[in-house]
Amino acid sequence: MHIQPIQNKYENEIVDLILHIQQKEFNVPVTLEDQPDLLDIENFYYKPGGIFLGAFIDEKLVGTIALVKFNSEAAAIRKMFVKKEYRGKEFQIAQQLLEQLIAYSKEKGIKDLYLGTVSLLQAALRFYEKNNFVTIEKEALPTDFPLMKPDNVFCHLNLKQ
Repeated sequence: MHIQPIQNKYENEIVDLILHIQQKEFNVPVTLEDQPDLLDIENFYYKPGGIFLGAFIDEKLVGTIALVKFNSEAAAIRKMFVKKEYRGKEFQIAQQLLEQLIAYSKEKGIKDLYLGTVSLLQAALRFYEKNNFVTIEKEALPTDFPLMKPDNVFCHLNLKQ
């Protein structure tokens, strides 16, 4: 397995992976139209100082994670998805994706990471808690945090420690 920054040349694979997990696996009522960032990775993620990482096994995209920098010291984690057959301790893809994203964030001077998710994704919430994320109220989010419509659970990780 290897992880690398990816951009719009992987658009079809990214869209297929993410929409399948959201819609088919978890029945999250979200469409491609709700996520225009997936069709403009360069401008949405890279230009403001973020990144979009892909995990590959045998040249196939099996996982993603992205970072949206929304102010000089804070960023939001987005698009953390791993194909069902590659989840879990055996592969540790999610863990490696998160660790690379945190390392990138620290290099770029980001002090706070935030994320939004849906309460339905209990395994994801446990994963973030194991990685020292703390659940916070929506009202505790920075005012410039880029909200996603379906999100109803929010987490924070302080990188200054």
